[in-house]
Amino acid sequence: MTLRIVIADDHAMFRSGFRAVLDAQPDMECVADVGDGRSAVEAVTSLAPDLAVLDVRMPGLDGLATARHIRSAGHRDVKIILLTSFGTDDYLHAALSAGVAGFVLKSLPPDELVTAIRVAARGDTYLDPSITSRLAPRLADALAPAPPARDRAPGLERLTAREHEVFLLVARGFSNAEIGDQLYVGEQTVKTHVSRVLAKLGLRDRVHTVRFAHHHGLIAPHDTSGL
Repeated sequence: MTLRIVIADDHAMFRSGFRAVLDAQPDMECVADVGDGRSAVEAVTSLAPDLAVLDVRMPGLDGLATARHIRSAGHRDVKIILLTSFGTDDYLHAALSAGVAGFVLKSLPPDELVTAIRVAARGDTYLDPSITSRLAPRLADALAPAPPARDRAPGLERLTAREHEVFLLVARGFSNAEIGDQLYVGEQTVKTHVSRVLAKLGLRDRVHTVRFAHHHGLIAPHDTSGL
């Protein structure tokens, strides 16, 4: 079976190069390459491809909005891969929430882009290897067995997932700038999260946050990297 693919990217040279790579595959055919999101929606509607590869940043309708339009138009059988130059957590979260089957960086070698398409076509989700390696430690933490209810620190259930990440990094002694670097967010955003964490847990400052975490066994006694 030949996979029919639509490419949407506002860089004509990237489109033409990527199209050449796809057309060189024995089981792939690029049925359209367009330069903006609205044209991508029209191409998907008229051509009913198996898969659409969308750049996140496009004029008018960006890749995320285009993915949502394709889904809302009823084209649920079309697999979608998002391409980006910026693999931030915010982009990744938005992409997965939009129901895409792949999220890859444009720096990925052509053969890996082809692999991403094949993975998505068979119904699995492909994440860029650099993103997977970055998320692996946090995924391991998320999958760790939860402690018995009686051992849980009071108030933690009120924290969002991002606030919980910030709380643990504060408890380990990292500065706002260091936390921002680790979570790929701005320092002002970190300050906002820290304020919410302190308010929700009823803590006065960062020192009390460290003591709170140690008291409830949330971090090891030696695990204060930034202190």
